[in-house]
Amino acid sequence: MSNRAVSREASHAGSWYTASGSQLNTQLEGWLSQAQSTVSPARAIIAPHAGYSYCGACAAHAYKQIDPSVTRRVFILGPSHHVPLSRCALSSAEVYKTPLYDLRIDQKVYADLWKTGMFERMSLQTDEDEHSIEMHLPYTAKAMESHKDELSIVPVLVGALSESKEQDYGKLLSRYLADPSNLFIISSDFCHWGQRFRYTYYDEAQGEIHRSIEHLDKMGMGIIETLDPMSFTNYLKKYHNTICGRHPIGVLLNKYSVNIVNVVNDYCSWKRMIFNGIST
Repeated sequence: MSNRAVSREASHAGSWYTASGSQLNTQLEGWLSQAQSTVSPARAIIAPHAGYSYCGACAAHAYKQIDPSVTRRVFILGPSHHVPLSRCALSSAEVYKTPLYDLRIDQKVYADLWKTGMFERMSLQTDEDEHSIEMHLPYTAKAMESHKDELSIVPVLVGALSESKEQDYGKLLSRYLADPSNLFIISSDFCHWGQRFRYTYYDEAQGEIHRSIEHLDKMGMGIIETLDPMSFTNYLKKYHNTICGRHPIGVLLNKYSVNIVNVVNDYCSWKRMIFNGIST
């Protein structure tokens, strides 16, 4: 790394979560203390990326499953919210800052991915505008603090991929998923409902609107558990559920056979999936 490493600022600190390192540390410790470790060590997790006041407690149930003693590299796949992207993109930074401590991007893995010709390079401005990856950085730093000197991250911004591209990226990343020292974090909220999102699907048979949303999300989660990418694609085509991380999820489903444990939490409509037992 050069003496003047390019750093990505924690641009959403102070708004989406506190910019105070000590306060953030206390919050994360509190949420994690309320979660149970059930399938540790997880090999991949799906967790939300909203402001911590909305989903901080929920995300703790996923991050509780991380074992820092075996994890050395963390891939973070997040959807692009602000720029049109038909492929995946790598950061222009070398370091991602958090209020806890800085996270180092694995430049060797980045170089190997770049050589494939399958990735674009996102500008630092695009990187700092995007929240889908950043919201997982403080939790990653906290979960891995006991081994922070051995930790590197691989942030990947995922665009609106076609089915064939999800397969291509799944195949490419499968060799990294096969390594037990690698952890994959899939950044995704589930249903975004309302006129603001141009999505008002409502199954009256489920009762009130929030029950319909819950049923729709759980249906999608159940399909994810089958590990069948085509079934998940067909579900999205039928219901058009506004799962913003659907393409990162699609990439993951195209990688390996996985034993999935669904950690249930009735906190609004937030859901998260914890994946364990990946095998070739």
